[in-house]
Amino acid sequence: MTSTPDVKNELVKVQMQQPGERIAELATVLRLAGGLHTISGRIALEAELHTPAIVQRVRKHLAEIYGVRSEAKQTPAASARPGTPQFIVRVLDGETLARQLGLLDPKRRPIRGLPNRLTTGSPAELAAIWRGAFLARGSITPPGRSASLEIVCPTGESAMALVGAAGRLGIAAKSREIRGQHKVLIRDGEAIGAMLGAMGASAAQATWEDLRKARETRNTANRLVNFDDANLRRSAQASVAACARVERALEILGPDIPDHLKYAGALRLAHREASLDELGNRADPPLTKDAIAGRIRRLLAMADKEAEARGIPGTEASLPEGLDAL
Repeated sequence: MTSTPDVKNELVKVQMQQPGERIAELATVLRLAGGLHTISGRIALEAELHTPAIVQRVRKHLAEIYGVRSEAKQTPAASARPGTPQFIVRVLDGETLARQLGLLDPKRRPIRGLPNRLTTGSPAELAAIWRGAFLARGSITPPGRSASLEIVCPTGESAMALVGAAGRLGIAAKSREIRGQHKVLIRDGEAIGAMLGAMGASAAQATWEDLRKARETRNTANRLVNFDDANLRRSAQASVAACARVERALEILGPDIPDHLKYAGALRLAHREASLDELGNRADPPLTKDAIAGRIRRLLAMADKEAEARGIPGTEASLPEGLDAL
């Protein structure tokens, strides 16, 4: 089963070759999971994260790329709602870092989306953006009717930036505001697998593809079974209706039926579940499907005409109640 913790556990182990990838991932994590706060006149940078492994990865990037020391603490379990982040990473003097990451504009205002230089970067950097977004606020629902990969974003602008980054990777994503939250969603099963692979979760991608293909195979089999059942049901209804009408036709016409029509009617009643092709093959001499169908059709038409002239119920009056006249 592909679950959110499984994917995050795999993503925190992804090794990145270029500094640009590490910066893209770090900036995205801090943008989606964090915020800028003023403490004693200084700008502090905070991020609320879900697991110790993600905390360790973020602190490592901060130290190795920017030489920044950070604090980490765990929130009291009693004060945290289930599913909410339980760890906080804080950089107390974070203004310089925020500028370097592109989280502050030249006028010291927090950006609304993601740093522009990141969203126009290389494919590896775009993938790192999505990896950071998933580590910060991502979740995945297994293949099924509501299968999805989603990212919760702090603003509509950051959601649109993620959509654009996915588009540059050739993966379709959509931005939606759901119950006051801005979310980026990938609903197509194949696209979800592609994004898992792009982010670096190759094991999760393989598991996802196996589950998706198994479900598609099962759905196809179910559709074929239902299709066959529907065809069999229609064939049975047609057979019952045809036999009931032929019996009524023979009753109406009595001894005045032309021999070739009487023979076709008797053949139909003798082999009630046979197809028209099979009836034609059973005839002596053999008849084509169209020939046997034509004779039965003329038999019914002649009987209905006679019934109308005599003012009595026609062949359709003998159909069982609730059965469509076929």
